[in-house]
Amino acid sequence: MDAISEGKKEIFEISEAARNEYNSLKKELDDFQSKVQLLIKEVEILEHQEQISRKILLTVSKNFSKHSEENIKKAYENANQLQIKLILKRQEEKDLIKRRTDLELRLKNAQNILKRSENLISKVCVAFDFLSGDLENISDTLEDMNQRSILGRRIIQVREEEHQRIARDIHDGPAQALTNAIIKTEVCERLIDIDIVKAKNEIQELKKVLRNSIKDIRGIIYNLHPMALDDIGFIPTIQRYIHNFQSDTNIEVDFVILSQVEVEDNIKNIALFRIVQEALNNVQKHSHATMVKIKLEMTKRNLYVLVEDNGIGFNIKDLKRRNRYEGGFGLLNMQERIELLNGTFEVKSEKNCGAKVIINIPNEN
Repeated sequence: MDAISEGKKEIFEISEAARNEYNSLKKELDDFQSKVQLLIKEVEILEHQEQISRKILLTVSKNFSKHSEENIKKAYENANQLQIKLILKRQEEKDLIKRRTDLELRLKNAQNILKRSENLISKVCVAFDFLSGDLENISDTLEDMNQRSILGRRIIQVREEEHQRIARDIHDGPAQALTNAIIKTEVCERLIDIDIVKAKNEIQELKKVLRNSIKDIRGIIYNLHPMALDDIGFIPTIQRYIHNFQSDTNIEVDFVILSQVEVEDNIKNIALFRIVQEALNNVQKHSHATMVKIKLEMTKRNLYVLVEDNGIGFNIKDLKRRNRYEGGFGLLNMQERIELLNGTFEVKSEKNCGAKVIINIPNEN
């Protein structure tokens, strides 16, 4: 700390010296500007006088016999003196302009040194203030870093769990069904020459197996990325998902759109869809609800989502006592998505009184 403080003092002295040098050079340059302007005017006057003297000399030379020897001599001397003065003034003007250019260059260098020293002072002051801050602030910084590390690990864990879930879904669904389909084709091959009716029945069963496999594969693809988002947009995709959810679960869903704007950020569109999807999955798995209300408000500043069910609910205090990174009722996935988008996440629930999830995500870029 002492070394940084001493260094800050020395940098400040360098900065002050650079400032004084800059001010001195600026004053000198201003004086030079005045001298140069004055000299330019003197040169212009001399040029005019020299042109007149040359015209007079030319006139005298042409009419040599009409002028006295003294007048001729005076004309020559005057023209010569003005020419010499003009040459000297032009040289003086050239020297002055050169010195002014050198001053401008020195002034620019002094200005650069001054800016760099002031910038360096600012950085040293920030470092000094950070290092001299109280232990509580440093502790908060370390805690924040720790939380980020935990969140990073949790994201990796969630991805790995998602990969395992996809592998399990494929193994238990389409892979198993296709294995059964192969067995049925072998049975059909044997029956086709023995019992054609039984072979046809087996083929009918095979078609059902293949249709179910296709449905399962489409479901897995849809869970990976709902392509309808790209094709028909966010709202129609949500409406289609809700329709399928009602058909599959017999849970009534009241979907209310309070306001709607175009969301240019595709990441936010996907995040909103996943949040609604996760909320409805939670309702299906845990709530024993018969009715769900979803409210969606989309403005240029915020994206607001409310999901409320009439299920059995749960005790919020019990949920809060658990480590937030251990998850619970699928809320972790929603919370992580929302926090990564700088949004807010709130859960309200009581035993036998249903549950309410409130989400607010900034829509500004």
